[in-house]
Amino acid sequence: MFKIILAKNAGFCFGVKRAMSIAKKTAGNSSNKPVYTFGPLIHNPQAVSYLESIGVHSISKLDEVQPGKLIVRSHGLHPQIITAAKEKGFEIIDATCPFVRRTQDFAKTLLKENYEVVVIGEAEHPEVVGIVGHTDGKAVIVENESDIEKLVGREKIGIVTQTTQSMEYFQFLVMKILEIGNEIKIYKTICGATQKRQKATLELAERADIMLIIGGKNSANTTHLAQLSGKTGKPTYHIEKSDEIMPAWLKGKTIIGISAGASTPAYVIKEVISKLESIMEKISDPSGSRLLYKEEVVND
Repeated sequence: MFKIILAKNAGFCFGVKRAMSIAKKTAGNSSNKPVYTFGPLIHNPQAVSYLESIGVHSISKLDEVQPGKLIVRSHGLHPQIITAAKEKGFEIIDATCPFVRRTQDFAKTLLKENYEVVVIGEAEHPEVVGIVGHTDGKAVIVENESDIEKLVGREKIGIVTQTTQSMEYFQFLVMKILEIGNEIKIYKTICGATQKRQKATLELAERADIMLIIGGKNSANTTHLAQLSGKTGKPTYHIEKSDEIMPAWLKGKTIIGISAGASTPAYVIKEVISKLESIMEKISDPSGSRLLYKEEVVND
């Protein structure tokens, strides 16, 4: 008998659902204007392909297209890009995740209060780039422990973090910063959905024989889920779609755990579950399959 268990809170989060809804509504009411996102709306290739199919096109330069409606991606944008877009005649549709917006506002507040603003996160991630932009480029990015050296001698340090950051890593870096600072103000801006998803994934990994983490390879929150799962010592595979699954992974496994990033569409999760059931029917007794929590996928 084998079990396929889907972690609670897997798949689209509130911010992603909101951004996708805004994009679909904008495409349906475009008034014959072209619709764009500056960079992918979310970090999932299947979702981006779907948006392209309904007329929402991802661009990387404002000069390469005719002005139309520009959707601000869920990760937010650098204010200079938004200003430049308005000047060129683009209509701005803001799909920034409210939790990202809150982080941007905290960073601006810290700057006004004369703190050295620190953003814990990935330097090249668009969310982090946008947050730094809201401090007029003055924030210090701490991605690794070695980056903390930049803060030595600073009297006032104010901290925010990328909303999809690993809680464990955030706490580790904060503790290191506490060792050098005198006055430190911390805003824990990891969103609640991220924390719940990480907790559920970790708990499932402890039970499972193997873990599949579904989501874009360019998705920070999905990558963090895979890293957390891998730290349990259980075989963990980060996949984007069902055809990446190798039957050899499943031999001898009885509990198959699945989790998915915040930008992973429900239909992609369903496809992975169907592929697993198909493979496992060939490996073991077809009547031995039992799927838990599938209603979370079906009802998304």
